[in-house]
Amino acid sequence: MTATNLQERLTDPPLWLGDFAGHLAARHCASRACTMISTLGRLLEDEHPNHPQALLERARRPGRSMGSLARALEDFLTQRALALPTNHAHQLAAGRRQRRIDDAPLPLRPQVHAFSDSLLRARERALRAGTLSRADITIEATLAIVRDLARFLVDQRGKQDWALADVHDVEVFLATQPKARQRRLTVLRQFFRFARSGKVVLVDPTRGLKAKGPSGFRGSTVAVDQQRQLFRRWTTTDAHPHEAVLGMLALLHAASSSEVRHLRVDDIHPINRTIHLVKRPHPVPMDPASWSVLQRCLVHRESQATDNPHVIVTKITKSGRSAASTAYISHILDPCGVPPRTLRCTRLADLVNTLDPKLVAATFGMDPEGVMIYLADHVDAGRIPTSTKPQ
Repeated sequence: MTATNLQERLTDPPLWLGDFAGHLAARHCASRACTMISTLGRLLEDEHPNHPQALLERARRPGRSMGSLARALEDFLTQRALALPTNHAHQLAAGRRQRRIDDAPLPLRPQVHAFSDSLLRARERALRAGTLSRADITIEATLAIVRDLARFLVDQRGKQDWALADVHDVEVFLATQPKARQRRLTVLRQFFRFARSGKVVLVDPTRGLKAKGPSGFRGSTVAVDQQRQLFRRWTTTDAHPHEAVLGMLALLHAASSSEVRHLRVDDIHPINRTIHLVKRPHPVPMDPASWSVLQRCLVHRESQATDNPHVIVTKITKSGRSAASTAYISHILDPCGVPPRTLRCTRLADLVNTLDPKLVAATFGMDPEGVMIYLADHVDAGRIPTSTKPQ
């Protein structure tokens, strides 16, 4: 009724308005759908153009969330090739980068801003060349480390110029977080190479510094007894289907949270009982237990009556087509007390120390250098034959 009244009120209603009303009615309750149509009516009645792309841009809210109406419009218009997807994720990433730049002290801020631009240019070159490019989260973490160093130089060392930074300043800064020394030193070397190329500094203060400590895997793993308990929890109890499928794929197949988050229904092949995970060159065969858990998750998805193509669908994403949020995925395994990364590392460490690391790297689509860190730095005593000495 609300959509019909809006069509009668408009002098030139869009041809897709009725279909959009049906799109909303199938995914939202009646009151919410009416509210969204009323908001859309105010946009259609203003003095701005009502072209689908322009309408989508005006419907988007400023801030972290683009709004339910903008999400519904984007899903509807892009499916029918009436508009292009918005760059909302890129705008959010740009805002996060700018906040890190603005947090740097004013005397040192211009170089941090220039370094951010150089990182973005390098990413554009990598994308054009088809090589591995930095993700937004990597760039943001890099800028955060440089920002922290700028704060340290101004607040703790009283230095207002990057050219005054020396090796002692960097060494004291790295000592504030010993566990992150290697990562922070890598970023600072990259920044001071950039600064030296631009004549901001004459001498690289990170030259000669070493990342102390082993470069191998130092994370935590799950004991065999606890793995058995988790396996029984996800296969024989009433654990939530999302928890069970993420836990089983991480524990048995070393799937990352991102791979499970972006797993789609059409990535599942029932005939061969395999799934396709992002960045893996080969299909992943499912064992009976994992396949049963996956089917239970699909049944839960069907009960939500959604058109979202992903396997894991939440209350927020069931009315759209986007994947579940990173925050939701990171908290799925909170009831069992083990994060997904720990399960994945446990499986990788076991495979690398049991099989050929090169085969593991080829199977999981990983760099050989990334796999080698999981190699044990000692020989298990049980694998050494006992020497028999003559009496």
